[in-house]
Amino acid sequence: MDINVSGLTRSFGPVPVLDGVDLHIESGLCVALVGRSGAGKSTLLHLLAGIDTPDAGRVCFGATDLTALTEEQRTAFRRQHLGLVFQSYNLVPTLTALDNLRLPLELNGATARESRMRATALLDELGLGELAARYADQLSGGQQQRVAVARALVHQPAVLLADEPTGSLDADNASAVMRLLIGACRERGASLVIATHAQEVMGQADRLLRIANGQLVDA
Repeated sequence: MDINVSGLTRSFGPVPVLDGVDLHIESGLCVALVGRSGAGKSTLLHLLAGIDTPDAGRVCFGATDLTALTEEQRTAFRRQHLGLVFQSYNLVPTLTALDNLRLPLELNGATARESRMRATALLDELGLGELAARYADQLSGGQQQRVAVARALVHQPAVLLADEPTGSLDADNASAVMRLLIGACRERGASLVIATHAQEVMGQADRLLRIANGQLVDA
C-alpha cells in the first residue's frame, strides 16, 4: 500500500514541528526517519497512524484519505491495515503473550479458534512459541518488545510504523527486534516506516529521511 503525504503541518505552540511536509513511500519499502530528539519523528508517525490529526495537509494510504476520516473510522482503519510498534511495549499486563496477539484479531472479527491458531502459528514462526503462556511481567524487556512486534504483525498489516522500537534495548535484543521488523518488510511485503537513532537500522533501510526545521529531506 503506497503512502502519500502532502502539505502536512503540525504545530505545538507558535513554531511548527512539521511545516508543509510532502512524502511518497512505495509499497514494500523500509524507510528510516532520523533527526535530533524533538525534531518531529514521533509527531510524523502519530500523524501517519491517525493517532493525531494535522493542522493542515493530507495523509493517504492508497485511495484512503486518512485525514478525511472520523476518529472512529481512523481507529478501524488502523486496526485493519496498520501495525504499530513503540519504544514502550504496551502489552496488556493481564493477558499472556498469546492472548496479546489474539486480542487485535478478535477485535477485527476473528473467532476465538481462528485467533488462537493464527497467534500460535506466528509466535512459533518467529521463534517465540515458548513465551506464549507468559504474562508481560514474566518477560524481559527484549522479549516484551519481540512479542509487541508479533502483535503488530499478526493481522498482516500493509504498513508497519515503529517509533524507536530498539531505544531501550541492549544490542542483542535490538538486533532481534530489527530482524523481525525488517523480515516483515522483506518477506511479507509490508512497508516499514521507523524512527530511529540506531546506525544498524539506518544501514538496512531502503531510504533514509531526515527531519530538521519542520522539513523532511533525503539524508
